[in-house]
Amino acid sequence: MAQHNRTRSAVLAAVLTALALLAGGCAEVGGGVRGTPGASGLRDPYFPKLGNGGYDVRHYGLSLAYDPADGRLDGTVEITARATQDLSAFNLDLSGLTVRGATVDGAPAAYNRAGNELTLRPGEEIPEGEEFRATVTYAGVPEPLTDADGSAEGWLRTPGGAVAVGEPAGSMTWFPGNHHPSDKALYDLTLTLPAGVDGFSNGVRTARRTEPDGRVTTVWHTAEPMASYLATVVIGRYETGTATALGSVPVLTAAEPSVAPGSAALRGEVPEILDRQAKRFGPYPFSAAGVVVLADGTLGYALETQTRPVFPAASFDRTTLVHELAHQWFGNSVTPRSWRDLWLNEGFATYAEWLYSEEYEQVPARTHFERAFAQDANWAFPPAAPPTAENLFDPPVYQRGAMVLHELRETVGDRVFDEILRGWSAKYRHASASTEDFTAYAEGVAGRDLGDLWEVWLYGDEKPDRP
Repeated sequence: MAQHNRTRSAVLAAVLTALALLAGGCAEVGGGVRGTPGASGLRDPYFPKLGNGGYDVRHYGLSLAYDPADGRLDGTVEITARATQDLSAFNLDLSGLTVRGATVDGAPAAYNRAGNELTLRPGEEIPEGEEFRATVTYAGVPEPLTDADGSAEGWLRTPGGAVAVGEPAGSMTWFPGNHHPSDKALYDLTLTLPAGVDGFSNGVRTARRTEPDGRVTTVWHTAEPMASYLATVVIGRYETGTATALGSVPVLTAAEPSVAPGSAALRGEVPEILDRQAKRFGPYPFSAAGVVVLADGTLGYALETQTRPVFPAASFDRTTLVHELAHQWFGNSVTPRSWRDLWLNEGFATYAEWLYSEEYEQVPARTHFERAFAQDANWAFPPAAPPTAENLFDPPVYQRGAMVLHELRETVGDRVFDEILRGWSAKYRHASASTEDFTAYAEGVAGRDLGDLWEVWLYGDEKPDRP
């Protein structure tokens, strides 16, 4: 956010206000502070307090130790970020847990909690453009969040373990961060668990060692930018499988023992499905792949956690697998700029199902389009404008989002549509993008104004007369 020039008295007032807010329970740290606090939220249309202003995270270094017996998590996060304004203080999103201490660039920082906002104030201001490192140590028993639609997310305990899923805000239950999809970062995660308990996360496992006390530590490296809602940790007893996709991408799959035999064949199809999708969507955007299959009862939905989607056994079918793997291009690599842009995830992944069915099961995408058109639930609201957070994962975002793409395909023709599909995932690879970015890009490739199409299918309230 651009900062306006302020008078000296206004700056002093802002600083005094920040100090007053931070006073409760905080140790004072010396040093002259002349900057202004970063915003405590990014004003997302549905989650205005989610995310934080004043800085851009480049890297998260997470060290976690978990005890499944009592559910206690001990964590340290080191956040490497760049200030986007002169900062006197900045916020991190954190739900629950107890903060034990905080530093900025190795020096003690004052900190304060207010709801899900953790505010850090360094002893010296951080100049705009400067890179800094904030370290927070914390502990406690993470509690899940209940979404507006009634589903659970965050750190979910399982018999003998846990699974962490974060869409849209659950990652704040297990580590402090800038938890908005517009701020993506690299990750390194170190996970320490009791002997005999397996642990998995995103990316590539780079190390495994036994500690002097008998616990086992694994280290996971995510080499490409990731939105925090796509971060995952899976803990328990699992059976694993390994393969290679696309010539060089390591594939690691894991399944709880009770569902491992029944899921083995489909888990083995991951390389083949990725190969087919790469032919249609462009190069696979990550350096690792895989899936995790859970026994039913903990998670009520599948989620496209980056490089390693997570499924309850009841949802682990080929159609859902195609959907979640397509998200690696649409949603994970090209990430929505705000939660209002979620149809760019779900509409594209749903259309990937239709394309897969058309290419490999001989059911035309047009057939799926007509079926979706006939369902009244898909016309409850426009896919680009869900009315509330409760509606983010309703049918129009998925099915009518896919209808937008099919109507675009029929309007511009297969050749141009394929160019749009591949070019979109290339232009915004590892970035965040909005609905307006997509419509402008599609019109640029098509070489024509598509306003009528967007007005009816993407933004329109009324159902057209014909499918």
